[in-house]
Amino acid sequence: MDLNIAGKRALVCASSKGLGRGCAEALAEAGCALVMNARSAGPLEAAAKEISAAHGVEVTAVAADIVDPAGRAEVLEAAGAVDILVTNAGGPPPGYWTDWDRDDFIDALDGNMLTPIALMQALVPGMIERGWGRVVNITSRSVKAPLLPLGLSNSARAGLTGFTAGTSRQIASKGVTINNLLPGVHDTARIDQMDDAMAEQQGISREDARRIRAEGIPAGRYGDPGEFGKMCAFLCSDHAGYIVGQNIVLDGGETFATI
Repeated sequence: MDLNIAGKRALVCASSKGLGRGCAEALAEAGCALVMNARSAGPLEAAAKEISAAHGVEVTAVAADIVDPAGRAEVLEAAGAVDILVTNAGGPPPGYWTDWDRDDFIDALDGNMLTPIALMQALVPGMIERGWGRVVNITSRSVKAPLLPLGLSNSARAGLTGFTAGTSRQIASKGVTINNLLPGVHDTARIDQMDDAMAEQQGISREDARRIRAEGIPAGRYGDPGEFGKMCAFLCSDHAGYIVGQNIVLDGGETFATI
């Protein structure tokens, strides 16, 4: 399927690896010029070169902390007028509700709610002016069914979900959509870390930890960042203009919910 977005310009955050890179790859395959962002320059520049070589598109790499106002300003200056925005950031650490104080919640809100909102406030007005735009926020399946150790993430991402629900409906008539993608367990470095922690706690190998986790997913496997990226690219496509303010779960059926 031709997504009809060749020549569009996309900013993809946290895109040197994992789900962000999967989204960047899929958008590049569809013909989009990319602005890729991550904190570490080496992996980011390597990913940008590989994607540009593979798909023949212009790729600009900006190594900066998107949560820091100065870093975000640097990214926005390099991005200029973009047609597509994919927000993404690593989640806050797990824990128990008695572990956290106000500063912990402020940090979580900064990274997983306020930063995506700031990016939308900076870039969506230009999309409205041009009459076309797509925003996809990578959040978490926890906004559908909270994950007990991830209270900080549950809280911050729920706030972003509420902002998206209202704002998306205010601007839909302008040709701009905002939607959220909610990943479950995908084959990324972050999940490797979680599997390693499980393996250490239970005295088993990572392979056994991975097998046990996969058995709890109805699809029987981990998700692939590439297939996640293709769903992101579809939401960014010209065919998705009637999808507004939705929370789309990609978790192999792990979240037990009817809506």
